Amino acid sequence: MKGRRKQSNYEALSTASKEEECVSESMEAELSAFKANRAKAAYANTYRLEPHNKFRDYLVRDKTQAILMNKLQETKYDGDSSPSLCASISEEILKAVKELNFDRYKYVVSVLIVQKADQAMNVASRWVWDAQRDTWVSAKYETETFIALALVMACYYE
Repeated sequence: MKGRRKQSNYEALSTASKEEECVSESMEAELSAFKANRAKAAYANTYRLEPHNKFRDYLVRDKTQAILMNKLQETKYDGDSSPSLCASISEEILKAVKELNFDRYKYVVSVLIVQKADQAMNVASRWVWDAQRDTWVSAKYETETFIALALVMACYYE
């Protein structure tokens, strides 16, 4: 039984080498070029625990507040268009925060638009949090018909 396994493995190896010989030179050149393009650069670990460009919450708060004000200044509350408006505002805030180039952070942006109807509101979220490096920022914009709340969570990525 063991002799058969060795023989079949040998046959499989010998057929593979025959197939490799059949590959033309042009195909081999294309294959090597493809492999070179797909190769990823390998970097050594830095073991750095602190970012070079730390997250500055006051910059993000100002930027978020300005975006909320620009997008919602002339808007009235509409329950049907609010989800798409929230999505577009959160994408714009995320893009603006990424342009600030804080080092080694991942972001979660949440925008909530609620109609004013003399009600109370509590917003809560739960995260696995590193109190030393992770942080969050909130910005609020209020009109006669609605309240908009934007939350930006910045999680440090080692």
